[in-house]
Amino acid sequence: METPAAAAAAAGSFLPSFLFLVCGTLVATVLGAAHRLGLLYRLTHKVDKASVRHGGESVAAVLKAHGVRFLFTLVGGHISPVLVACEKLGIRVVDTRHEVTAVFAADAVARLTGTVGVVAVTAGPGLTNTVTAVKNAQMAQSPVLLLGGAASTLLQNRGALQAIDQMSLLRPLCKFCASVKRVRDIMPTLRAAMAAAQSGTPGPVFVELPIDVLYPYFMVQKQIVSTTQPKNIMGQIVFWYLDNHLANLFAGAWEPQCEGPLPLDIPQASPQQVQRCVEILSRAKRPLLVLGSQALLPPTPADKLRAAVETLGVPCFLAGMARGLLGRRHPLHIRQERSAALKKADVVLLAGIVCDFRLSYGRVLSRSSKIIIVNRNRKEMLINSDMFWKPQEAVQGDVGSFMVKLKEGLQGQTWASDWAEELRQADQKKEQSFWEKAVMPVAQHLNPVRVLQLVEETLPDNSILVMDGGDFVGTAAYLLRPRGPLCWLDPGFALGAKLCRPDAEVWCLFGDGAFGYSLIEFDTFVRHKIPVMALIGNDAGWTQISREQVPSLGSNVACGLAYTDYHKAAMGLGAQGLLLSRENEDQVVKVLRDAQQQCRDGHPVVVNILIGRTDFRDGSIAM
Repeated sequence: METPAAAAAAAGSFLPSFLFLVCGTLVATVLGAAHRLGLLYRLTHKVDKASVRHGGESVAAVLKAHGVRFLFTLVGGHISPVLVACEKLGIRVVDTRHEVTAVFAADAVARLTGTVGVVAVTAGPGLTNTVTAVKNAQMAQSPVLLLGGAASTLLQNRGALQAIDQMSLLRPLCKFCASVKRVRDIMPTLRAAMAAAQSGTPGPVFVELPIDVLYPYFMVQKQIVSTTQPKNIMGQIVFWYLDNHLANLFAGAWEPQCEGPLPLDIPQASPQQVQRCVEILSRAKRPLLVLGSQALLPPTPADKLRAAVETLGVPCFLAGMARGLLGRRHPLHIRQERSAALKKADVVLLAGIVCDFRLSYGRVLSRSSKIIIVNRNRKEMLINSDMFWKPQEAVQGDVGSFMVKLKEGLQGQTWASDWAEELRQADQKKEQSFWEKAVMPVAQHLNPVRVLQLVEETLPDNSILVMDGGDFVGTAAYLLRPRGPLCWLDPGFALGAKLCRPDAEVWCLFGDGAFGYSLIEFDTFVRHKIPVMALIGNDAGWTQISREQVPSLGSNVACGLAYTDYHKAAMGLGAQGLLLSRENEDQVVKVLRDAQQQCRDGHPVVVNILIGRTDFRDGSIAM
């Protein structure tokens, strides 16, 4: 039985422990609150209330340090400090008429330069207008930095102007998303975003910049803190809270920070994987290479990749951004009858391309073929491998670097010439059947195959093709040969392409339906003195859809357009406009030459070409 003395002793030892626990908890609570309120940070980092600097300068400094030359935008008050600061640092600010064009232009810059393309848009609808182009960059694995304005940090989720949950909207589309909460966080956040955009599988990234981290202290102070301090207790508490929030925004804002690039994480194939692929290919009798867009990613330059492909000596198909890698006519480059060639090959190397709809989900591959696939993204690399095909060797790594190593491992290896000759003969036979359609008569307007034949003959060696359309562009894909690597680009890329390569001739081929999206941007081309040439295959309809819809459903509803005077609309925007029709069909080359000269003189040009409708499937050409 416990004695009174023992009980007293136990109580005496418990009380100090309890008091220590209470005091420790209280101190931890106070320190935690002080940390959350920023009071501890501000003990060693001051707020420069007299400074007129602003967060836009921090954004511009990081972009400049990363070699960014162009910033694409559609202006808005949320992002004005960024635009002004970039202009001061010599970054060219190019404003478009729609935010989607700004992202497409940034995407073009990313692909053509191997750096990050940058676009800045205002909050709310400015950001939502970018979604299509951001998704395009994600699917194309293109490193694009999207800077989005936002409501001030105090007013988010309180119904502010143009305030929406932007992070939830962009998170499924971007590999990195962050919202900056303090001015001092701008630089490290942007550096991390730029590195994420280029590392691993490249892709778009998003950084949200609330308006109060971009403007100077004195301007933000006017918006947040009252000029007179309230006398009542509740008013003083609110005043203190707002003043403390303002201090946290700008504490340590202008202390020196690193601005330059962070190291990139680019996956590489292991020596063992490369060696296994060398052994598989060395035993091949009918090898075939399919090269996709990923092969053109840094760090391997296009000329080094081309040399590797030429040294390998394997017949190849080029897809996506790899089109044009071997120039206009190269004995290794096969353009037609890809499905038949894949069925006959005994070893197929899929380098930077995946088995999606473009390869019929893998069904075009023979089950008896040995398949080597190389890709930075393992999930995409193995898509549909559980159903229609199986890889002999799946290599996760940079495609360009892998091709160079493969070439070194197969040095001196040759393959029988009859395999490549068989593919070339099938290629030439198919192309000849296309060109025969150039002389087929049409009821009215121009034969589009003949027009494209003359375009192919007129294209200079320094041309870049930007394609946007269905029927007309689908026909062009069979007939036109890009002159070099990165010279066959996606819709909307003309702006970025001409800025990156000012000495190149940028030829845009549009269907008349697709041109409706891009017409207004000729105002952008005119204002910024960016001379590009657009050829519009005008057949007065969404013909690619109509051809399927009418026979299967018996109606042409919503497929019809008019033979609109697009050249006159472009002239209204300040561009030059030319018309090609049956009346001057013998002057197609002359009109194309005139358009080239107008571009060389610094004028954007639209050539409106009235064409009949073509269908390569049955060989018919109709009105």
